[in-house]
Amino acid sequence: MLSLKLLKKNKTFRYGVPMLLLIIGGSFGLREFTQIRYDAQTTRRKLDPSLEAKVNKARQAVVLEDEYEKLKDLKLDEWKNIRGPRPWEDSKEFQEQQRARQEGRA
Repeated sequence: MLSLKLLKKNKTFRYGVPMLLLIIGGSFGLREFTQIRYDAQTTRRKLDPSLEAKVNKARQAVVLEDEYEKLKDLKLDEWKNIRGPRPWEDSKEFQEQQRARQEGRA
């Protein structure tokens, strides 16, 4: 009985131990809940098998040599850099100005 009264008076056991239990228990609880969240996301992400086959086929079909052949056919010498409209500018009005400049120079 005497030791139980001493433990109740001791601030470490009265406040510290429950706080440590809360922190450690909360850590384990959060880990479990986040694991459930990520497991649910992976099950939702599964695609239809036919769609997944198309996606994988498209990813595998890209070959560096094929892309080089596509770029080689482009006429990059005739390319012109045209500035887009700023957020405060009216885009339709700006496009008309750009077209007028293009027609005037060409």
